[in-house]
Amino acid sequence: MKENKLSKGNLWAFALGTVGRDMAAAGLFLNYLITYVMLTKQLSVQEFFVISIVFVVARIIDAILDPIMGNILDATHTRFGKFKPWIVIGVLGTAVIVVISFTNTLQGWPYIVAFGILYLLFNIFFTMNDIAYWGMLPALSSNADDRNALTSLTSLMAGIGAFLTNTLVQYFTVGDHALGGSTVSGYAWIAIIFTGLMLFTQGLTVFGVHEDPAVIAQQENTPRVKVSFRAIMAVLKKNDQVLWNALLLFIYMIVTTLSTTVFNFYLIFSLGYSGSWNIIFILLGQAAGVVVFTTFSSLSKRFSRMTLIRAATIMAVIGYALLLAVGLLVPDNWGAGKAWLLSAANILPSVGNGIYYLILIINIANAVEYNEYLTGQRNEGIIFSVRPFVTKLGMAAGQFLAIVIYAGVGIFAATQHISTLERDAQRGTLSAVAKKSAVEQVIHNVPLNRTELLLGLITLIPLIGIVLAYWVYRHKLTIDETSYANIVATLKKRRGEAK
Repeated sequence: MKENKLSKGNLWAFALGTVGRDMAAAGLFLNYLITYVMLTKQLSVQEFFVISIVFVVARIIDAILDPIMGNILDATHTRFGKFKPWIVIGVLGTAVIVVISFTNTLQGWPYIVAFGILYLLFNIFFTMNDIAYWGMLPALSSNADDRNALTSLTSLMAGIGAFLTNTLVQYFTVGDHALGGSTVSGYAWIAIIFTGLMLFTQGLTVFGVHEDPAVIAQQENTPRVKVSFRAIMAVLKKNDQVLWNALLLFIYMIVTTLSTTVFNFYLIFSLGYSGSWNIIFILLGQAAGVVVFTTFSSLSKRFSRMTLIRAATIMAVIGYALLLAVGLLVPDNWGAGKAWLLSAANILPSVGNGIYYLILIINIANAVEYNEYLTGQRNEGIIFSVRPFVTKLGMAAGQFLAIVIYAGVGIFAATQHISTLERDAQRGTLSAVAKKSAVEQVIHNVPLNRTELLLGLITLIPLIGIVLAYWVYRHKLTIDETSYANIVATLKKRRGEAK
């Protein structure tokens, strides 16, 4: 088949499409919803724990829906193609849910019921959009260089979306810069603005991308194996390398959830109710991640994966230890000085965890050939579905653990007082000056040992997790560069003999 070159129009229309998605859905909804709940909703501890259960159940359902949606997508045939109808349905449903989730005025049990329904619907609609969007990528070109360019640019656009999300949400939802004068109105405006951007950028993809007919024809003529939850479990049972990498990815998601999302609250209760320090902390970590993504190809040519994993583990362990030391030893009244020291210390685990993640993705990809080596079947679809499946389960576990920590340490009780003040400010019954003073008093009243306990949990648990992951990697993962090359050579020989 002749390979058609990827047009500039398709390149940019597709890549830009993910900017708004990564702001409204992957960014605001998935990463900041729990923060919004804690700072704007009046809930009992029991109601808060129900939310944690909703997180876990919805994520499990979402993980199971992924392969089902993939099969539905494969069976879709319309005059608009197989991808665009699901992209449109998914983004419209996601947009409505994101706006309602951050603008409703419900409290207590009525909110819990609404939260459960909205969170489940979000997972359904965003899964439709996400699988269709990324499924379109291979249909735009069969040229390897074009696909690499498209993947790289799209990943860059996703990074820009994450950067904008973390900057704008932190700056415009808390403290003096909150839009509308309160966290309640700040999140509402951010949700509306981000959702508008999501609809606009996804519109660029829907109306600006034209699929390659030759590639589509080839895909239609290629037999597909249906992916199911049972099929995933069967592969995990037979392929020990996929199983161990899945476990490591699960640990990674817990580690990163605790050391990023939860750390925002430590900064608030340590340095004050301002998004400025959180922005510095997050952006330096993200900048370190960008360096990893741009240099990893060169590093992997010079060093073995085991060497890189060892270095990544050392950096992460030292980084978490430094975060703990700075938090405990440097006084809070250092203000900006402490914020910069914490942000600098966070660079090490950001780099280490970035390397760790990329190596896991490579290992999972290499497990395709290992699966063929063991069973005679490649099962690419099933093996590649393990990553999003385990990622969602790990994120659910991390969010559940975060909620347990919030409640156990006493941070949740303090945020409930802040929530009352924010809602009073939003209704206009409390001035900005009075709110700021009252919030500062709430933070001041949190005992120092509570804040230190929070810091200890969100640094020591990730540290232990990384050390455990390194032990598993060292003792359970057997496919290195040499053994993988031998497997590929053996498979080539088998295929040659079979002809």
